[in-house]
Amino acid sequence: MANRANFLLPIALLLISVAVASASDGILRVSLKKRTLSRDSLVASRVAFNEEGTVALAARKFGLARGYLEPEPVGPVGPGEDDAGDIIGLKNYMNAQYFGEIGIGSPAQNFTVIFDTGSSNLWIPSAKCYFSVACYFHSKYKSSQSSTYQKNGKSASIHYGTGSISGFFSEDQVTIGDLVVNDQAFIEATKEPSVTFLVAKFDGILGLGFQEISVGNATPVWYNMVSQNLIKDAVFSFWFNRNSGDGEGGEVVFGGVDKNHFKGEHTYVPVTSKGYWQFAMGDILVGGNSTGFCANGCAAIADSGTSLIAGPTSVIAEINQQIGAAGVLSQQCKAVAAQYGEMIIEKLIAKEDPAKVCSSIGVCTYDGTHGVKAGIRSVVDKATGGFSDAMCTYCELAVTWMENQISQNKTVEQIISYVDKLCERLPSPMGESAVDCDSVSSMPNVSFTIGGKTFDLTPEQYVLEVTQGGTSQCISGFIALDVPQGPLWILGDVFMGAYHTVFDYGNLRVGFAEAA
Repeated sequence: MANRANFLLPIALLLISVAVASASDGILRVSLKKRTLSRDSLVASRVAFNEEGTVALAARKFGLARGYLEPEPVGPVGPGEDDAGDIIGLKNYMNAQYFGEIGIGSPAQNFTVIFDTGSSNLWIPSAKCYFSVACYFHSKYKSSQSSTYQKNGKSASIHYGTGSISGFFSEDQVTIGDLVVNDQAFIEATKEPSVTFLVAKFDGILGLGFQEISVGNATPVWYNMVSQNLIKDAVFSFWFNRNSGDGEGGEVVFGGVDKNHFKGEHTYVPVTSKGYWQFAMGDILVGGNSTGFCANGCAAIADSGTSLIAGPTSVIAEINQQIGAAGVLSQQCKAVAAQYGEMIIEKLIAKEDPAKVCSSIGVCTYDGTHGVKAGIRSVVDKATGGFSDAMCTYCELAVTWMENQISQNKTVEQIISYVDKLCERLPSPMGESAVDCDSVSSMPNVSFTIGGKTFDLTPEQYVLEVTQGGTSQCISGFIALDVPQGPLWILGDVFMGAYHTVFDYGNLRVGFAEAA
């Protein structure tokens, strides 16, 4: 198993300075240049993760883990494939952060922000942030220097997996490209206690989710773009350039799509719950073979604020096993397979309710709702509660894995051996799982079924490779996340980098097409 510490060795990271120019076709374009950075932000993101002790989603674009604890989403449906609106260039930070520049106030004070479809507020550091070191390393908003500033003063706080920010609301005009949004409410952050924000390569976050999850019920920037008639169509789209060595990081287009960045037509699916851009997803396949986990449907979120693809531990472990990713070698998990394996298989073959199997053999306590089908809590989260909690979690995982194998008519010996191998592939408690860089070309495709269409990810697309001095570290693009309302999948930049994504607010739908 690869030593996690190896990933913290100096890495060639990229930041991009920005120059703005207007194209002759009336579309705003932002040209991007790159300069070399240190690896400090990557190191600190792990430190912050450790400090919080939170096993949420390791969102390597924020450089932090964000817990999906806010309300649920519902969404919109679509523009013409030839409509190009205002284009905002994005910076590409090691294929793990994409961010662009906005202005706030008159005259505009510039800030670098993540355009995040997984949240709905705009926040930036305040000049009134006196006691958080992070604020001294980022641009700060000075209300006294803006002629369009309006006082609000309502307090606000936003909690992420590895930290939080707090402050108060203010109102001012926000400039995005050549669009000016008037009377926009945003949060002036006066406290940024996490080391994550200290080393982040962005100043703040501009949320593009629905108002239903907006802290303080503040009207999102996107809503005001629409209501103030600043864009042609109520739609925005993302293109991420996954070539971190290229000069262009990607783009967000407000009011349309850029035909130069996708092939064919988009496959659209309706948003199922307002909040995040959530939709129904079908089966997940590895090497063309069904995992069986989402054959009857799963919920998924398209989230530009998440670097990797997150899903239930049981399935992520299966995927990582098949691609050879090494996570935590859990002797407790292997002990469950050895001690209770045959008993679990017998009960499943006898058609006992899978949610009750682990309680019936005395490993878990069934409370009427707890069980595999009701959603499994994080392995690491539960393991911190003690040995018995961990054994219960591993038992539930084994039930899920064994169900899949039984459906394939495997023998008892084959099933127990398979589960034993999966135990070795459980994702690391601290986030990523490593893969052999030399084996990437032989790894299988991983596919997601959306809108009845199969969207393939090749190994080159789902493996994140970081290189310095001729030495490479390869990381699996799949990370475990178990939520109480689950199962829930978060399709972050690994997926959105392969597929141009349209967020159609006017028609409440999300569309995907092969990126070009």
